[in-house]
Amino acid sequence: MTDRIRGFTLALLALLAMVVAVDNLERELANPDEGRYAEISREMAASNDWVTPRLNGLKYFEKPPLQYWATAVVYKVFGEGEYSSRLYVFLSALFTLLVAAYTASRLVSRDVGLLTALVLMGSPYFTALGGIVTLDTGLTLFTTITFCAFLLAQAAREAPSRRRWMLVAWAAMALAVLSKGLVGIVFPGAALFLLCVVSRDFRPVARLEWLRGLPLFLLIAAPWFIAVSRANPEFAHFFFIHEHVERFLTTEHRRVEPWWFFIPILFLGFLPWMFLLTPAAASAWRRDGAQPDFHWRRFLILWAGFIVVFFSASGSKLATYILPAFPALAIVIAEELDRRDARALAKWLAPVAVVALVAIYIGWNAPNRAGDPWTQSLYVKARPWAIGALIVLFAGAVVSTAFLRRGRKWAGIVVLAVATVIFYDCAEDGYEELSPRQSGHDVAMKMIPWLKPGTRIYSVRHYEQSVPFYIKRTMTLVNYLDEFELGEKSEPGLSIPTVAEFTRDWVREGDAIAIMQPGAFEELRTEGLPMTLLHEDPRRVLVRKP
Repeated sequence: MTDRIRGFTLALLALLAMVVAVDNLERELANPDEGRYAEISREMAASNDWVTPRLNGLKYFEKPPLQYWATAVVYKVFGEGEYSSRLYVFLSALFTLLVAAYTASRLVSRDVGLLTALVLMGSPYFTALGGIVTLDTGLTLFTTITFCAFLLAQAAREAPSRRRWMLVAWAAMALAVLSKGLVGIVFPGAALFLLCVVSRDFRPVARLEWLRGLPLFLLIAAPWFIAVSRANPEFAHFFFIHEHVERFLTTEHRRVEPWWFFIPILFLGFLPWMFLLTPAAASAWRRDGAQPDFHWRRFLILWAGFIVVFFSASGSKLATYILPAFPALAIVIAEELDRRDARALAKWLAPVAVVALVAIYIGWNAPNRAGDPWTQSLYVKARPWAIGALIVLFAGAVVSTAFLRRGRKWAGIVVLAVATVIFYDCAEDGYEELSPRQSGHDVAMKMIPWLKPGTRIYSVRHYEQSVPFYIKRTMTLVNYLDEFELGEKSEPGLSIPTVAEFTRDWVREGDAIAIMQPGAFEELRTEGLPMTLLHEDPRRVLVRKP
């Protein structure tokens, strides 16, 4: 590809990314993850307690604090809002893309580096998670830096360069641990071990700069764990045993899915490149087997494969968990896009049009599967955006195939990537129509006029994750444990264990407001508890004390 075409492509990608980011970062925070992690950061910024994370005023030790720290700093600089809540996540996705693209350009060529950026931008899963407040995007940034720095160290010809890259890998691994826990160590360790076994070569282990790298890792990762353990004796058992061992081995978090749960997420997540994923991985594996040097392609495949298998074996599964596999596979796909003839690529990319047509049929009938009239009306509002998004994807696949069959490979690839980004942008606009169901924003806005400094706020057998962020207040939990079990046991005075105790507290002097699910509201109304209805929908009811 000529420098002129490359420059135009880069400019187009940068402009498109900026437009999509500005459009998508300001939507209302959704339940549960976005509300949860934004609120933890808000409470940290308000309290200036940078050691003990809290959610709804209660100790919360499920995850380490790196993203909380970063977002709390953003709040102090830019204020609290949807955009500032998503800024760290967006920048994490952006830098992940740049790191993967840079590494591919160093290992193979500038064209493969640019194709890596196109593959990630054109993967709806990666793009979507770059605008959703979860911890997985930050984890993905630092795990990507870890494996990319490791690969660049292996490729370095001079010892000082190899040493510098290995120290970058150690530092990034420490930040990955501070992002989401021990998986920051498990992923690189497992991938390297598997590669050594497959290649029957353990020399890379000796080149890890242990004497410099391990102290650097501990210097970055250890201080917070020491500080939080000293301040909270209950932390160590909860974090290391409950959150890592028990979460993996048991189903108590009620995130039970079949073993194959992540397979369709992996393929559909790469959507326009989904049919190329398997042949690209197989081709890369074969080609590396014939090379006498370090098998970096096999390392990428083992890295991604281990992540998918690891979480597939876990008793707790969420769709976001396998995001760290995507940058590695994007490099593999990008090299395959570079290697293959345009007409050969057409047969792997053209079926995307068929996928879009099937999705149009499914999307059109989605409102008929809604559980209640209110949700159905929201789906009807979202349907034009969803169908429009799929039409864009279908058209992009058709035009891309036409270019490829004429031998214009770069034009075909760029068109398909851009169409997929526009597809995601339209789909996200459709998702915003579901906001009254997915977010606590609207009910929070109805709460705010009734809130005074002394108003008591209760959350009865229910917790709406995004409400505290919008009202800038915590709520008293009533007969609700879930993820708050440790916090309520540590500080029992901050919650009410039974509904009977709540009813006695409700009627005492002073203003009070409560949010609950419709079933709890009907029970309390039947019992004669005095309540004035402020809002009701199939998901929640808001009442105030008369």
